[in-house]
Amino acid sequence: MIRSRWALSLLALPLALLSVSCTTRYQPPKEPEKDYARPLPDGAVALEKLTDPALYPDFAPGFEDRESLLHAIDQSLSYFKHKSSQKYFPYLDVTHERCLRSLHSFRALLASVGSGTELNDRIRADYDVYRSVGWDGSGTVLFTGYCTPIYKGSVTRTETYRYPLYRRPKDLVSQPDGTPLGRKTETGTVPYFTRAEIEDGRLLAGKGLELVYLADPLEVYIIHVQGSARIQVADGRELRVGYAGKTDKPYKSIGMALIQDGKFAKQELSLTRIKRYFHEHPEDLSKYLQQNESYVFFTENKGGPFGSLGVPVTTRRSIATDKQVYPRGNLAFVETTVPVLGGGGEIVPQPFHRFLLDQDTGGAIRSAGRADLYLGVGPDAELLAGHTTYEGRFYYVFLKDLGRAEGGGGREAEGGRRREGGGGREAEGGRRREGGGGRRPGEKPGRGSIPGMVHIGPIRGHTRGRYIEGRGTALPCPRCEASSAAVRNVVGTFNPARKPDPVPRGHRSRRLSLPQEAGLHAC
Repeated sequence: MIRSRWALSLLALPLALLSVSCTTRYQPPKEPEKDYARPLPDGAVALEKLTDPALYPDFAPGFEDRESLLHAIDQSLSYFKHKSSQKYFPYLDVTHERCLRSLHSFRALLASVGSGTELNDRIRADYDVYRSVGWDGSGTVLFTGYCTPIYKGSVTRTETYRYPLYRRPKDLVSQPDGTPLGRKTETGTVPYFTRAEIEDGRLLAGKGLELVYLADPLEVYIIHVQGSARIQVADGRELRVGYAGKTDKPYKSIGMALIQDGKFAKQELSLTRIKRYFHEHPEDLSKYLQQNESYVFFTENKGGPFGSLGVPVTTRRSIATDKQVYPRGNLAFVETTVPVLGGGGEIVPQPFHRFLLDQDTGGAIRSAGRADLYLGVGPDAELLAGHTTYEGRFYYVFLKDLGRAEGGGGREAEGGRRREGGGGREAEGGRRREGGGGRRPGEKPGRGSIPGMVHIGPIRGHTRGRYIEGRGTALPCPRCEASSAAVRNVVGTFNPARKPDPVPRGHRSRRLSLPQEAGLHAC
């Protein structure tokens, strides 16, 4: 009897194992969570200079829609005119002057090239490319979208419109660059109130800070996240509101909070899905909104919407980054994906390889691994921005510093180039030549330039510049408002029959020695 039981138990064991093997499925190992908000090490910056052109992206798609790109470049140029912009440079080897020269030259380049292939070739020849290190050190950046929504509202409180956007309170303390510090009190600066304290305690109510009222607290929250809005009020006016400051409390994504609580799957995350959840569960709205303790204040704007640099942002041409680690105002290039609306109103992912200008920042944009694309104004832009969450690559483009060279004895700025004395080595026109006599073989004395290169010598009170014939790379004086027009006059190859633009008052022009004579305003 005992033996029979033992035999039966041995027979049952493989059957049990077979049963387990039939019901247990293979579970692939989980991928580690990607921490796009991972901060850089102390003192690190977000960009690395690429020394291998094989790592450059294909810039040819950037040839499309140049009009909007020119508009965005002009907005950055207006920012760099302000003296306050100088304090954020140098960034790596990029000076404030180099930023200006890069934008001016690229603007001229866009007008001179005839195809995307030519644009790509010229960038590779004349520009340095810097790549974002991303969140992981290998260049991976998460791109999201933001917009300017349009909602209905009222400048007075009513039964329908009773959720306010507030103006900036006087006790909010910020650094000169806008970084929030807290709340000013008689004893010093302390942390500002949380969103829950402001809303539940009505701490700002009745102080004359109400700018406009909306019908839906979720719309108020969305405006806080987007940073701007257009409010259609009852008398037919459109009130444009923009960012005026925020509290020092950290930003927390309510979408991620909903996912963590199992309300819907991560792959479903979008603004549309969040709106649907709160429409179905209005009792959860306050609970989740108040998990984001950060609170944003607004002001009425004329024009705009404006980015953090104080210049208008341009649809699909402006990008928001962390200004603590990226160089503000400059030309960037993005390789990622954005959604577009299909013919039937469906959302269709589409490759997005484009030049943009770094002109904004945001409460959630606080690392090298995050960037936010501005997608425009209105319901369509809001829909697309709410569905934009794609990885990609992120680059910046700066004009090569052609006039810089190493050498032995002395240093002299001459004819728009830097020359190092002692060794007979001179950087000229972006090329380096060796020799004791300081002239190329066969070069006639007194020409002062090599073929294809104009040197606009330094004139008192202004920065030197130069123009490379046939390449369209113009480097005008960054303090001269008229020089951009003068540069456009000579983009491409020189035409001696073409008259230069009029010389503005207080400036003087020079005739420059070239293979063909050409007049060019030099300030």
